[in-house]
Amino acid sequence: MKSILYTLLLFAITVSAQTATKDKIISELPEIDITEGINLHIISPEPIQYVDLSTEQLTGDLPTTNIARIKITDDQESEEKEKSIKPIAYLDRDKIGIITVVGQSFIAQYKAVYRNSESLNTVTNIHIQPEAMQPIEFDKMMFSNLELRKFAMDIIKKKSENNPIRQEKDFNLSFQLNNVYVISDYIFLDMTFKNNSNLSYDIEALKFSIEDKKIHKATNNQSIEMMPLFQLNPQKHFKKNFRNIYVFKKFTYPNSKVMMIRLIEEQLSGRTIEMKVNYSDILKADTF
Repeated sequence: MKSILYTLLLFAITVSAQTATKDKIISELPEIDITEGINLHIISPEPIQYVDLSTEQLTGDLPTTNIARIKITDDQESEEKEKSIKPIAYLDRDKIGIITVVGQSFIAQYKAVYRNSESLNTVTNIHIQPEAMQPIEFDKMMFSNLELRKFAMDIIKKKSENNPIRQEKDFNLSFQLNNVYVISDYIFLDMTFKNNSNLSYDIEALKFSIEDKKIHKATNNQSIEMMPLFQLNPQKHFKKNFRNIYVFKKFTYPNSKVMMIRLIEEQLSGRTIEMKVNYSDILKADTF
């Protein structure tokens, strides 16, 4: 009996070792070159949540959500932090420190290696590759922007514009809700805007809100503005047709209220068109 239990335990440990994420040690980290006076841009496929630089010899910032900008600390900056710091003379291929980048679903680490400024092969930007990513376990109900983009692209491939759930027309504009999709705790609105005039349309805002169905007095109207967590295309201008996917965290509202969607043109006397979406339309959402 003990022999059987020992065998089962050994098997479980072996399986666990094969499926677990492998620990990283410094010697196994990929190297990236960095040179004095030249910024290194690390480009992430999803928004960066956190960056760690293991040494004061490196400094950096986040100019945008998907890019980490890192450089070797200037001698003057080092002296301001601590007067006793003396200028460092780096040799080619010196190891400067560890750069850690954390996205929404992964962590990537690199060894920063000094390259002489006379080198013609100095790297100025790198894209984080899949082989450099280690997955981070989050709540299974949460998706990264990269995953939301993939789902939205899958929806775009569907031809669902001919039989919209809702449609409004005014000012030679057509504004339609093609379909509603749901996956996990996320709601995807597939929408198309069509401009039948010869004047191009500049979008000032596309506003989503939950409002009362019947408004007896304007002062009694309770409007709750909603912001999409993600949109596939941030386009602000279209001439004829524009289709986009807007993603929201799961929401509910009573039958006494409706979801209002307002498309507002970027002009003093701009064309504004609005649509009411009943909760029943959300409840009938498709899965994919």
